[in-house]
Amino acid sequence: MAKRQTAGRDNLGEFAPQFAALNDDVLFGEVWSKENELSAHDRSMITIASIISAGNIEQLDAHLKIGKKNGITKDEIVAEITHLSFYAGWPKAWSAFNRAKEIWKED
Repeated sequence: MAKRQTAGRDNLGEFAPQFAALNDDVLFGEVWSKENELSAHDRSMITIASIISAGNIEQLDAHLKIGKKNGITKDEIVAEITHLSFYAGWPKAWSAFNRAKEIWKED
């Protein structure tokens, strides 16, 4: 990711400064930036699958938007969520589809 992440500091900087720094500097600054190991597209696919599987729907919108910016197409997200529905659960897939269709509604 070329753009520096500030969501941790923006949302939790005063309340949980260490967590915010780890989010922005380590997770997004170091791990996500290693595109020679995994592309941003692939990292987004993995992250979205993990979020859906764990049922962490509150975090899903942000990562779907990041995924779209990282080149995930509507067809790819539909295929991913459909595949996950059999492993992660049907209700989680419904929740994910409801959010994804809003983000890819213009595609």
